[in-house]
Amino acid sequence: MALNIFRRLWGDLTQEEYKKFGMLAGIFAFIIGTYWLMRPLKDALFMNIVGKTYIPYAKMASVVLLIPLILLYSKLVDMVEKHKLLYILPAFYIVFFAVSAFLLAHPTIGLANTTPSKDRIFGWVIYLAIESFGSLIPGLFWSFLNSTTDSASAKRGYALVVSGAQIGSIAGPEFAKHATSIGMPMLFIIVAAGLFLIPMMVMWFVKHHPSIREGASQGEKKKSTGFTEGLRLLVSKPYLLGILGVATLYEVIATIIDYQMKFIADDVYHSTEKVTEFLGWYGQCANILALVFALVGTSYIIRRFGLRFSLVAFPVAVAGVVCYVWAFPTLWVLFAAMVAIKGLSYALNNPCKEIMYIPTSKDIKFKTSSWISGFGGRTSKAAGSGVNALFTNAASLMFFGSIISLGIVGVWILVAMYVGTKNHQLVKDGEIIE
Repeated sequence: MALNIFRRLWGDLTQEEYKKFGMLAGIFAFIIGTYWLMRPLKDALFMNIVGKTYIPYAKMASVVLLIPLILLYSKLVDMVEKHKLLYILPAFYIVFFAVSAFLLAHPTIGLANTTPSKDRIFGWVIYLAIESFGSLIPGLFWSFLNSTTDSASAKRGYALVVSGAQIGSIAGPEFAKHATSIGMPMLFIIVAAGLFLIPMMVMWFVKHHPSIREGASQGEKKKSTGFTEGLRLLVSKPYLLGILGVATLYEVIATIIDYQMKFIADDVYHSTEKVTEFLGWYGQCANILALVFALVGTSYIIRRFGLRFSLVAFPVAVAGVVCYVWAFPTLWVLFAAMVAIKGLSYALNNPCKEIMYIPTSKDIKFKTSSWISGFGGRTSKAAGSGVNALFTNAASLMFFGSIISLGIVGVWILVAMYVGTKNHQLVKDGEIIE
């Protein structure tokens, strides 16, 4: 009975594939679960410590920060076995969140100081650190997964991995929803504890799949290609520029709508904990939608209608959301819009994006993908933040933001059609982009 249900949801996975993707789903659940707990903390604390009007500038600052981080990451890819990066990078964030929990209780640095100021560095550091986690760690996980999976297996198993991630992303915001009773410093300790489990689970996975480690070790024998190889490949390959567009254009639109939602929420709710709880509800609802869709729709739609249809369906849906927000710009309409955009991006767009990396080289999977998910994603958010900073009047932002968003959707649809067609050709001909 259970196997019949699984086959309907994910296709004919082999027993070995169930074990592999099941383990990976558990790892990704903790990565995304801790991240979705960080997100409400990031915004609520920044608005309390620095001020909500500086959110667009914080997003733009994250782009500048990510350039040296991605260059360092590219160097580590050449120096360290790929799975070991999933030990090293989380360790930094474990220490950071443990120290931050202590500083939040400080009488002048932390929450006891209720006067927002752009000069309070601690708020900026928290925001940028969490932004960097979202840019680096999920992308690293997908790079590791893509380097060990073929296209046919991915179409069957990636929906299972996404389902695991959505379970984590529902559990993470549940803690944020109780910020008033738990307290902000303790929430940071919970994040650190969740991150500690990630390298432990990766070790367990590699131990039970030694062929993955052996394959990765063979890949290390390839000559180092340098800091900027990922960027060079990105700008020289139209297919990779297409993946960049599919992976990041929606972030411009989401950033515009997201800022409006948080701006209004900060006016409605009058404490850091209450804003955190509201954003926890948002994160949980978005990920419940993504989980339901991942369970009953992701694998079926990709297998039934193909990659190109799936890639185009998302921008069409986003266009509908933008039009509805334009007509009814209330807090709960913005809430529903962000739930729809984030839910569909995690459940449909992300798996499609990762499938497009499969007919590519190792350098592209690890180095170029980090530029796309890290620098590309933050640049798109910075572009959306630039729109938010330009139109400070709410009515002007709603009007011009909607016009700009619909223009982006038009370009996005054309890009999605191109990369979907190109991917089909690459898989059919057995070619690799390198």
